[in-house]
Amino acid sequence: MDRFLNWIETKWMPPFAKLSELRHLRAIRDGIIATLPLIIIGSLFLIIASPPVPSLEAMVKPYAENILIPYRLTLGLMALYASFSMGYSLARSYNLDGITGGLLSAATFIMATLPVNLDHLLPENEALGWLLPVSKMGGSGLFMSIIAMFIAVETMHWLKKSGFSIKMPESVPSSVSRSFEALIPAACIILLMWIIRVWLEIDLHNVLLKLFSPLVHFAGNTFLGAVIPVVFIMLLWCAGIHGVAVVGTVLHPIWFALLDENAAAAAAGQPLPNMIVEPFYQWFVWIGGSGTTLSLCVLLLFSKSSYLRQVGRFSIVPGLFNINEPVIFGVPIVMNPLLVIPAILAPLACTVTTYLAFSLDWIQRISILAPWTLPAPFGAYVATGGDWRAILLVFVNILLSGLIYYPFFKAYEKKMLTEEHATT
Repeated sequence: MDRFLNWIETKWMPPFAKLSELRHLRAIRDGIIATLPLIIIGSLFLIIASPPVPSLEAMVKPYAENILIPYRLTLGLMALYASFSMGYSLARSYNLDGITGGLLSAATFIMATLPVNLDHLLPENEALGWLLPVSKMGGSGLFMSIIAMFIAVETMHWLKKSGFSIKMPESVPSSVSRSFEALIPAACIILLMWIIRVWLEIDLHNVLLKLFSPLVHFAGNTFLGAVIPVVFIMLLWCAGIHGVAVVGTVLHPIWFALLDENAAAAAAGQPLPNMIVEPFYQWFVWIGGSGTTLSLCVLLLFSKSSYLRQVGRFSIVPGLFNINEPVIFGVPIVMNPLLVIPAILAPLACTVTTYLAFSLDWIQRISILAPWTLPAPFGAYVATGGDWRAILLVFVNILLSGLIYYPFFKAYEKKMLTEEHATT
């Protein structure tokens, strides 16, 4: 292990550390980290609205929509907030005005989404006006917010270098001067987005999803059917796109149909025909959330880096309930070359062990859809109809993913310690 750690630190870490310090990647990382307070608070409300105990869930259900309002306006708008903070960070790296960079990035992101008017669906005397679809402003819209940052700030930077800006006398207050300097970039950016979105009718959100969405035609009980969705989901997550939201759109109907077949077979007292159903991933692969991040949360708790240790403290409780936005955006894993590899390898390894366990009939196949906020061992036990061996497999997968994360975590920890010591 020491030799492997040394190889990671001497051969792997230097080039990837340099890559992670590139201007744009750093802006993405810093911008996403800035949204952490909203992500953490939103995650807590999500746990309250979806308790893992059925009796509590039934008690909360009448109030769930109201409880979820803070979640929908924090985590549900994460890409919008991130567009501002990433734009701010990138603009500052160019010695441009950060507030202007953030505002123009947010405006670019919003311009990528056309508002809709639903007044014709309402009673005659009621009107809501123009509405923006919130569904495109959460995790699934994060990559669009990154594109918005590039468009807005690079346009600002190019115009500034080219001399196309309005310069005010020094006697003018700085706040007024900044506003006039932003006029030409704002006009160019908004006109560009209007042409793309309105005149050419190009839905950038759908274009991005089609570019990054895998053409997944694998499902069922094959080994490739188990592994390939995991690869695509994690590649998308590491690029800042909600992988489950993209790939799941295609495969969830198939997975749930196969689960229904298992439930019908169980009710008839017959062998369960299918292995690869949605809870296969929920309880045995996405332990703590996409990327099998519960083991990483545990490692963070004992980190020598004060920042990583704090991330572990506020990530462990949501992680126990399979909510991993705090850790995936807090460490971060998104756009982090040092942690992309284990974030892909850990769930892949868990997929292999789980597939082998089910294919060799070491564990009862899944026939029950348990509440997704149950901690993984309990959820696995319920989903398999009370098979205690499912709990054992969950702990094996947690240990396995921890071993995969460990050397990369230590390398990243060393980098963070160097940065922390440099600032003290």
